[in-house]
Amino acid sequence: MKVVILSGSVYGTSEEVARHAKTLLDAAGFDTWYNPRASLDELLASAPQALLAVTSTTGMGELPDNLLPLYAELRDRLPAQLRGLPGAVIGLGDASYGDTFCGGGEQIRELFAELGVNEVQGMLRLDASESVTPESDAEPWLAELITRLQAA
Repeated sequence: MKVVILSGSVYGTSEEVARHAKTLLDAAGFDTWYNPRASLDELLASAPQALLAVTSTTGMGELPDNLLPLYAELRDRLPAQLRGLPGAVIGLGDASYGDTFCGGGEQIRELFAELGVNEVQGMLRLDASESVTPESDAEPWLAELITRLQAA
């Protein structure tokens, strides 16, 4: 199965989590494609069979600037090739921001729903105020995702 990883990051933490997820998915036998600056055409050319998004949250619950162009393209075009694919989201944020905690991840979940991506596992919320090792904190969730994708 070809798993495409999307990421949005301000300071690089989400990209580190995404690279770690790629390593774990590759080790589990998946064909994993990750380009943190991917365009929609590049994403579609990679022929995804599953999607994983890893994004931080900035401002008042918004997506990082590097993910906005892809997000806008996906919303504008709603590519049919993504409908029905399994997908999941890892959101990074800081719980001290209250209602906007992991708002970027929530925006991606909403976009996945609009695209018809089948959320196979609830969003993982990583709290920067409680964790200094988000890559390792994501491992149990990623192990469960791997199991779910293998069964898909």
